[in-house]
Amino acid sequence: MKPSRDISGLLEIMQALRTPQTGCPWDLEQNFATIAPYTIEEAYEVADAIARGDLEDLRDELGDLLLQVVFHARMAQEQGAFEFGDVVQAITEKMLRRHPHVFGDENADQPDAVRGLWEDIKAREKAEKAKRQAARGGATPEGALAGVPAALPALMRAQKLQSKAGRVGFDWNDPQAVLAKIREETEEIATALARGDRAAAGEEVGDLIFAAVNLARHVDCDAESAVRATNQKFERRFGSIEAALARQGRGPTDATLQEMDDLWNAAKREERSAANEPAE
Repeated sequence: MKPSRDISGLLEIMQALRTPQTGCPWDLEQNFATIAPYTIEEAYEVADAIARGDLEDLRDELGDLLLQVVFHARMAQEQGAFEFGDVVQAITEKMLRRHPHVFGDENADQPDAVRGLWEDIKAREKAEKAKRQAARGGATPEGALAGVPAALPALMRAQKLQSKAGRVGFDWNDPQAVLAKIREETEEIATALARGDRAAAGEEVGDLIFAAVNLARHVDCDAESAVRATNQKFERRFGSIEAALARQGRGPTDATLQEMDDLWNAAKREERSAANEPAE
């Protein structure tokens, strides 16, 4: 079997891997639940390649993510549920249905109009899905917050929950009001710490993070992406501390906190100077 640009080649490879007796023992013992963590991991690796601007790596990571789709579709086919072609047809139908301003007669020539049209269509789809689930005897999600997967990363899920609540009016109208809530949460943490209640302080930290996510939403910032960027910035600047200490023949355990803080600030100044940003 040779590599191919045709998706059918990848489908044949997965079929061979999942064929009893002749396939791969590891692939054969997998199921939806065991593969799901890999699917999530591959999606994050796609996002990481994008964040790094590495298009060659992005190509490879997209292939890894596509493999996850093929893997799940193959397992579903073995159970007689659906196959890869059904997945393609379902998403094709959805894209045509959700873009009537491109493939139909609707008018939406501005992003806000498109967003409103998209939300209306999704609401109708949600209602239809609930009817189908009810007809099958399944549980029907209810409430304004229904439909946000519990398995989402916490920051992403918080932002989606807040967005849904905001659509029915449960929201602040001003980012400054959210900022006031953040200050309130920090005071509650301080109070809990003052009385030595670390459990309560931990709970208040959760409230603080939730409020910070809300502020991110109000300034049109994706909280998950923002924290990912901050993580990368922390790694980069701490790496600068280690490099500076290494030039002195030392490591972080040989330096004082003040020395490392000074090196951190130096790394920050260098980054801002390189980016032509104003110093603090």
